[in-house]
Amino acid sequence: MTPEEIYRHTLEKIPAETLGELAADAAQPWVTVAPDQLIEVLTVLRDDPALDFDCLDCLTATDFLDDGQIEMVYHLWSYTHEHLFVVKVRVGRDDPAVPSVSELWPAAEWYEREEYDMFGVRFTGHPNLTRLFLPDEWEGYPMRLDWKEKETALGIPTTRPDPLVPKKDGETGGAADA
Repeated sequence: MTPEEIYRHTLEKIPAETLGELAADAAQPWVTVAPDQLIEVLTVLRDDPALDFDCLDCLTATDFLDDGQIEMVYHLWSYTHEHLFVVKVRVGRDDPAVPSVSELWPAAEWYEREEYDMFGVRFTGHPNLTRLFLPDEWEGYPMRLDWKEKETALGIPTTRPDPLVPKKDGETGGAADA
């Protein structure tokens, strides 16, 4: 199916006001939905045999600092029909929360933990929403555009000397000594 056909078919199952307009000219065509409609829309996309989006291929996020929003991007793939579709959801940066889709696609548990870790998005209903890469004591969300790296993290310096810059005052170990 083409993205336009996927969109029209979905509109037969979902009220028109639930789906945003189709961005058909995008490299990966997409629609937006409200966070409270996400599970309903994704369930139709997964369970309808004509669509059969059996794979959550990727879940990413984008920080729109100037708009005060974070956008969740669900990349869906159908192995049966070999078509793809993208669904986007925007939430406020102050308290970003969307429903977990881990009941629909178990792989989402890991994707959602990553977005929680890097962007601070809470996934309501997630079975184990804990940090994935960073220690529990980590402060902040490093993929947010306003995040500032501190000089130390957990007592460890976050920078190191550039090995290509010669050291000053007769110190050894720089590129000039090689």
